[in-house]
Amino acid sequence: MKATVGDNLHVHSKHVDEADQIGEIVEVRGPDGAPPYLVRFKGGHERLVFPGSDCVVETPQPRQGD
Repeated sequence: MKATVGDNLHVHSKHVDEADQIGEIVEVRGPDGAPPYLVRFKGGHERLVFPGSDCVVETPQPRQGD
């Protein structure tokens, strides 16, 4: 798994009644884009994440007109 600052980390829920979490990667601490990542989630809290198989890195698409 590789990421850059500004990518999103999408953590898929493990339970039916639990929402997925998506946060912005604000710091990449591993070499060449590797984990761990410092991620800012909704509400502003930040967490150091070592992503597992339930996570994917998503590069945000530029909005039309940007």
